[in-house]
Amino acid sequence: MAGKTDIKLERIDPWRWRIRKDTKLNMHVEGRIYSSPKLIDMVRSDASVNQVANVASLPGIVGASLAMPDIHWGYGFPIGGVAAFDEEHGIISPGGVGYDINCGVSLTRTKLSVEEIKDKLELLANALLSNIPCGVGVGGDIKLSPKEVRKVAEEGAHWVVKQGYGSRGDLEFMEEGGCLPFANPDFLSERAVERGRTHLGTLGSGNHFVEVQRVDEVYDRDTADAYGLFPGQVTVMLHSGSRGFGYQVCQDALPLMQKAVVKHGITLVDRQLACAPVHSKEGQHYIGAMGAAANYAWANRIMLVHRVRMIFEQYLGKSPEALGMGLVYDVSHNIAKFETHQVKGKPRKLCVHRKGATRAFAPGHREIPTRYRTFGQPVIIPGDMGSASYVLSGATGAMEETFGSACHGAGRVHSRKAVMKLVKGRDISAELDREGILVRAKSRRTIGEEAPEAYKDVEAVVQAAEGAGLVRKVARLKPLAVIKG
Repeated sequence: MAGKTDIKLERIDPWRWRIRKDTKLNMHVEGRIYSSPKLIDMVRSDASVNQVANVASLPGIVGASLAMPDIHWGYGFPIGGVAAFDEEHGIISPGGVGYDINCGVSLTRTKLSVEEIKDKLELLANALLSNIPCGVGVGGDIKLSPKEVRKVAEEGAHWVVKQGYGSRGDLEFMEEGGCLPFANPDFLSERAVERGRTHLGTLGSGNHFVEVQRVDEVYDRDTADAYGLFPGQVTVMLHSGSRGFGYQVCQDALPLMQKAVVKHGITLVDRQLACAPVHSKEGQHYIGAMGAAANYAWANRIMLVHRVRMIFEQYLGKSPEALGMGLVYDVSHNIAKFETHQVKGKPRKLCVHRKGATRAFAPGHREIPTRYRTFGQPVIIPGDMGSASYVLSGATGAMEETFGSACHGAGRVHSRKAVMKLVKGRDISAELDREGILVRAKSRRTIGEEAPEAYKDVEAVVQAAEGAGLVRKVARLKPLAVIKG
């Protein structure tokens, strides 16, 4: 993690801190961090606060440079950062999207209670590890031609459904219906296409996971009913993205953006904020390629959902339909999209960057599935593998203050190297097993790097997001079995 911040934070209320607009030269707007007295010292302990201020200097930024309660240091933008730019006069920045484009989380409900699977939980955990390709650089059994990679990049989750995986009904419960219309496969490099040939239906490593869970507590019964959740229920959550395909798209864009900065006379306070005007040739090139990677990520996650359903069918002896394995929702983070928001009382089309932040649209928004529209968009916040995850609903405060955004997880507090020192000599798997949590991974090192100590307290993060009025708690999910690369 980068060093401690030197910027003064001004407390607005228990859930909001301000970086004044005059704190640094070239800031066009203020910075605002959503946190709490319990978390704010962690925020001050790295350079992410400086990054919030740096983002405020980018051309065309609207409102404020924002950071969610899971904020920590990242490339250019902080992870947990949200920034919206005027569509006509603003910019697009790969640093505001991240390397793993459209990394995201999906949640699948079942009709099962924990009692119905407890005798087969270990079999399910072992089968999930054996049948879902995972790990650094690991490819899967689906081998796409270059032409097929480009079709996936164009059609997203729709391509997967057309091949007979998942269902058309799943698409309604995916952000953007699982496909960005502005994706342009013509802007993909040959290297990106090549990396996309074997990564569809694969999990990855690090903080990516498949987790079998139980609904531990319901806070809002009406909303939980709408989402199809009930106490004691078995759910499956998975976290993955665009894998090496998206990484390559970002890698390809960075040199292009560095040249665009010079060409368009953009002054940067940090070269990692390299960007281009939205409507420039360079901006449109990145937007098209980024959209293609986002579509690949949605296709990847729905393929993973399909694999999970097939494994449950095999080991429980019932079809996914009989098991009630419906998609609750699939939410994105690490993405930039064009959305219309109210700015000073007037609708304005914006390029909204969410890096390690997720969409949280409030009740009534037309982009929320009809079944959920009265209650707000599902917001899924995973915790570490030893604690809990939360299902929340988007609230009015998010629309008023954060361009309909909330946090995407607990947020790291220690680097992988640092946490390995903290847990040296400990058997994390055995510790979690004693708590009733099965952990399966391709690498023992991954388990150490992802130990609970690596992350902030997810309950404190959720409390800050709810306290600020960005979301409302719906249900808490506790892990039963965790699968990692």
